[in-house]
Amino acid sequence: MEEDRISALPDCLLLEILSRLPSTKDAIRTGTLSNRWKHLWNWVPTLLFAECNVNRGMSYFVSFVDKTLTQCRHLKLKKFQVYTRCDNKFQSQVNSWIHYAISCNVEELTISLSCMDREYHFILDQFFFISSCFTDLTLSWCVINPIEAISWKNLRSLSIYWMNIDEDVIENILSGSPALETLFLGNCYGYRRLNITSKSVKNMVLFKYYDPREPSNSHIIEINAPNILSLTIKGYLSLWKLLLVNVSSVVEANLNYYKLGHCETTPEKEAEEEMLKGFILNLRHVKELKIGNFCYQVRSRLRAKGFVFPSNLTSF
Repeated sequence: MEEDRISALPDCLLLEILSRLPSTKDAIRTGTLSNRWKHLWNWVPTLLFAECNVNRGMSYFVSFVDKTLTQCRHLKLKKFQVYTRCDNKFQSQVNSWIHYAISCNVEELTISLSCMDREYHFILDQFFFISSCFTDLTLSWCVINPIEAISWKNLRSLSIYWMNIDEDVIENILSGSPALETLFLGNCYGYRRLNITSKSVKNMVLFKYYDPREPSNSHIIEINAPNILSLTIKGYLSLWKLLLVNVSSVVEANLNYYKLGHCETTPEKEAEEEMLKGFILNLRHVKELKIGNFCYQVRSRLRAKGFVFPSNLTSF
């Protein structure tokens, strides 16, 4: 039987095709197509693991990842991603997966661990903080607690979700990531001031804020980021005020947030208005200021009170 045209392609192109599949499990399944495909997946420089069938339990997922990694033949990994639930019984296994990825000099690493128990977060080993292979790093439900200075010399993009992260840790990250360009904080808490003075960081995204330890909306957060060029604030914010101290270099800003709390009260409404007004005044110099639908009501109230919006403002 004549072999199909795809199977006749060189290995480098077939590996590129396999690396674009949704998951490593899908790449493994292609091994049934023909002898040519049987072991190709072992060399794919992208490993994507997602726990989709929760009915089988995490033990099944951990066993699958462990078995898969013993069959891989990588010298270099482009991307390694794990999406699963967070369970302290498998702390050592998850750390061993990260060890494997780092031993293959992984460039893009994602460790996304959903956790219903707010008392437990995945604890990253200390070796993780001195691994300079990363260029793109995404972490959720993890504990960043380095004993010494962080050394992520090649890191360009960092996204962290659902973490308790204080000012000292943020400063350690920034000082140890001299090439960092993009910082994304998603539902992180524990800080009261974001002091982003690194000259390399040009893009900053603040996506949601909620502190489960103090669910009240009484927090005041300050952002001091004199060198960033792009600022995005979106999602719900459970706080009293978010203040821009210095964002003098920003050329593009996107605001699409809403405040959680008893916003029907007069003090809350006034705080909402003052916060948005403060954003607009501190961003009046930017080339493009976009305000989304979540800010629509506050914007309407300000207009009704005679506030004059700058010409650089557009809606989306």
